[in-house]
Amino acid sequence: MKQLITIISLLTVVACAHKNERIQQVKINRINQMPDWPQPYKMTDWREKALNFDHYVFDRTLSGEYMPFIWIDSAQRNFKQATFGMNTVIGDVRQGSSGSTEFHEAICSMGSLLGAGLVGIDKTNQNGLNYVKMIQNYFNSSNGWNIMMNNTHPAIAQLGGGYGRDWWYDVFPNVLFYSICDLYPTVANADSLQRIIAEKFYKADSILNGNYDYSYFDYAQMKGMRNNIPFQQDASAGHAYVLLSAYEKYKDPRYLKGAKSAMNAFVNQKESRFYEVLMPFGALVAARLNAEHGTHYDLHQILDWTFEGCKAADGRTGWGVIAERWGNFDVHGLQGSITDGGGYAFLMNSFDMAWPLVPMVRYDSRYAEAIGKWMLNVTNAARLFYPYEIDDEHQWLPHRKDITKNVIAYEGLRKLDHVYKKASLNNVSPVALGDGPQWVKGQPETSMFSLYSSAQVGIFGAIVEKTNVDGILRLNCTATDFYQRKSFPTYLYYNPHDTPRSVCFGNTQDSKVDIYDALNFRYIGKNVSDEVFFNIERKSALLLVVLPAGSSLKVDEDGNLVSENKIVVYNYRKKSV
Repeated sequence: MKQLITIISLLTVVACAHKNERIQQVKINRINQMPDWPQPYKMTDWREKALNFDHYVFDRTLSGEYMPFIWIDSAQRNFKQATFGMNTVIGDVRQGSSGSTEFHEAICSMGSLLGAGLVGIDKTNQNGLNYVKMIQNYFNSSNGWNIMMNNTHPAIAQLGGGYGRDWWYDVFPNVLFYSICDLYPTVANADSLQRIIAEKFYKADSILNGNYDYSYFDYAQMKGMRNNIPFQQDASAGHAYVLLSAYEKYKDPRYLKGAKSAMNAFVNQKESRFYEVLMPFGALVAARLNAEHGTHYDLHQILDWTFEGCKAADGRTGWGVIAERWGNFDVHGLQGSITDGGGYAFLMNSFDMAWPLVPMVRYDSRYAEAIGKWMLNVTNAARLFYPYEIDDEHQWLPHRKDITKNVIAYEGLRKLDHVYKKASLNNVSPVALGDGPQWVKGQPETSMFSLYSSAQVGIFGAIVEKTNVDGILRLNCTATDFYQRKSFPTYLYYNPHDTPRSVCFGNTQDSKVDIYDALNFRYIGKNVSDEVFFNIERKSALLLVVLPAGSSLKVDEDGNLVSENKIVVYNYRKKSV
């Protein structure tokens, strides 16, 4: 039986000697520039998108131009087993039957496994293949690096991202691998590889000793290197993320020490050095270390660096988060270059930001409203990369969009097309397109459609769910919070409307639950079996924690509000005074 319950009628305050007040919210300047409710508004079913991507792309029986999109690589590089390759973009002439069966990218292959695992697809046994085991071939041992790299072939791996040795291309596959291992914890040999990677990252950080002013790190020679690529100081955030994950897995105090050391280097930057994807992971690590290990990293500074972007003349200038309306479309919240041609947003990078920033709210709930508002904007705008979700007049290849099945997206969204200069797109804004045809002479136009960019759609698929109220999303704060065993299911809601709204919370547990409001320190429902309605104020957020029915709450010795040795509210004693 449905239960229509208002917050007021169910107000239950935890027995505590402190005055209970709402956690004061902290604003982020660039998010303030974004609309409360972006227009035109259309929310994608991101979970369905992720399921359909996996079904289409991993179908090895597909036939036709540029199909199938994956193949078996039998070269047995690094391990005596076959692995698989996936096209970076549709029709990539460098790969598969058109090029080298050994040229495939970990960021694409691993990203697809992460996205699939997040929406519940078992990639350890899919059509007779254990894809999770197969990605271990990206562990480059013959070159002495002994970490996950973006390619299995050492010669190809040493080319980096095609522009030169590029640090984020070396660090991010390890971030992906560690997270995939948490989704699939029983795959043979994974544990030993994770341990080796942790040792490499720990030693690398020790050698760097706070100075990450390098284009990349040579993990064989164990020394920082400089080339034509700008220095990537935010690689320290990637090191910190992997090392904190390793600490949670192995409980080796050296890894916690290494995570703090890398974070110290990260926050000691004088300005934002945002480069591609790693900086927002620093926000999650900082929030978690502050909440669980008593550090005092300036989280607000990290978030400002992330959203405002890199302004350093010798860095990846302009890399940040877009806060603009292009033509008749709000594109606020997308990640990419703020300055390239007036603005150039990327889908993969926009997916990746949600991965650390949504779970961050559990550890520092002062940013619940800001992140809720940003997520509404970015998840609305991200649909514009998909060829059936944007007008034909605003995309480069409307006549070829059928090949995408609307699950393979354009790589990017430009404010204006200043690269290819198609006459019909002159002064059109925005334009969905990609860099594929620029990479290699003779690359087909379809290479604008990017599997590399689309593969991690499961991040949105696991986090984002529509509610009964248009514009109010249910954001899963634990879906991408890997190596966390002390949490209850936690959901973030943001109301962009000018009036309070009544939102339905559907209980997805197998038993009755209590629902606790972690921003206002009160219950909104007890002994809930199916549905409960709650009120959410205008332009406001709620952070709801789902507890087993009848759970008792207490404040532990560290000042956290806990139940059954799991955290309900971090630093509750400080927040409730």
